[in-house]
Amino acid sequence: MAKSWEVINYLRPEGGVIAVGQNYEGIEFVSAIPFSKEEYEAGFAECDAWKAEQEAAAAAAKKSAESKLEALGLTPEDLAALGL
Repeated sequence: MAKSWEVINYLRPEGGVIAVGQNYEGIEFVSAIPFSKEEYEAGFAECDAWKAEQEAAAAAAKKSAESKLEALGLTPEDLAALGL
């Protein structure tokens, strides 16, 4: 599950938010547009889904790169030997 600071960064990536503690009441909106407690609470599931999408995309990109390397006749050991 996402952590409070991850949800805040997900909802307001531009910053402008200070958080003290792990709950909505500890959030101070310095220069960011405030979000509601409901948005904050829903943000945990949204952030988890976004992170899962990012991890799946990274895994797919790695699999694609490995397939391309295999097509060229290179193995992961070959890349390790080259320091890649």
